[in-house]
Amino acid sequence: MSIWSHTVVKNEDRYIWYSLMSVIDYVDRMLVWDTGSTDKTIDIIRHIQKRFPKKLDFVEVGDVSIDEFTHVRQQMLEQTKSDWVLILDGDEVWWDDSIKRITDLINSHGHLFESIITRYVNVVGDIYHYQEEAAGKYSIDEHKGHVTIRAMNMSIPGLKVDKPHGQQGFFDKNGILIQYRDYNKRKYIPELGYMHFTHLPRSTRRESEANVPKRLMKYKHEIGISFPKDFYYPEVFFRERPEIVDSVWRKMDMQFFLSSLIQTPLRKIKRRIYEGKGGY
Repeated sequence: MSIWSHTVVKNEDRYIWYSLMSVIDYVDRMLVWDTGSTDKTIDIIRHIQKRFPKKLDFVEVGDVSIDEFTHVRQQMLEQTKSDWVLILDGDEVWWDDSIKRITDLINSHGHLFESIITRYVNVVGDIYHYQEEAAGKYSIDEHKGHVTIRAMNMSIPGLKVDKPHGQQGFFDKNGILIQYRDYNKRKYIPELGYMHFTHLPRSTRRESEANVPKRLMKYKHEIGISFPKDFYYPEVFFRERPEIVDSVWRKMDMQFFLSSLIQTPLRKIKRRIYEGKGGY
């Protein structure tokens, strides 16, 4: 079965190279659309495109509003000519085994499923720390925490993108979210799929970060759990990278650490209060 990936970016130059390169060998085509980057994001994508000219389809859309963002996603969907689509954000970096497991499943049994549930780890503070599972807000079937649907079968009747940014989702022709369709047509993969850097700065330029809607709201001043010394990071972090791409191996600064010392206990208390009320 054919698999295309969708990536919509704006000012993602810290992780976009790692994100795209972690997946590019496992999909048939990548649609990467930029919505007005002012940092090195476009240059990095162009660098990858030169290496993979027949696989990476890059479009500079230009600035879009929050409301128009959903329209961009829908346009990508309408231009997709594959059996399955993989949603890949610019702050998501996959392990080789994980993306291979999903694409192998699609190629062997993709006709049996409509979507695949994936687990991820939320990085917080710096690349050496992660967020507790209790912080995960999502619930799909019996799975709660840091879970999401990243792969969808294009055969879902009337598959479309709807709702504004922040509430955006994929729906069928009857307006039903794909995670609420037939339980038997969803496949859950228990192993970790990717590392998610949404709570860290995603642009090397502070002014570029501020120009992305809701970006600064996603920062978490939180001291996470230290990864064990033998933690196996995604392989792409250790591959040779072009000079334009920054290293990911940065530690949190002292100002961030001190602020996080105060905020972390409050965040944990709040999570447990909401969990006790049955909320996620």
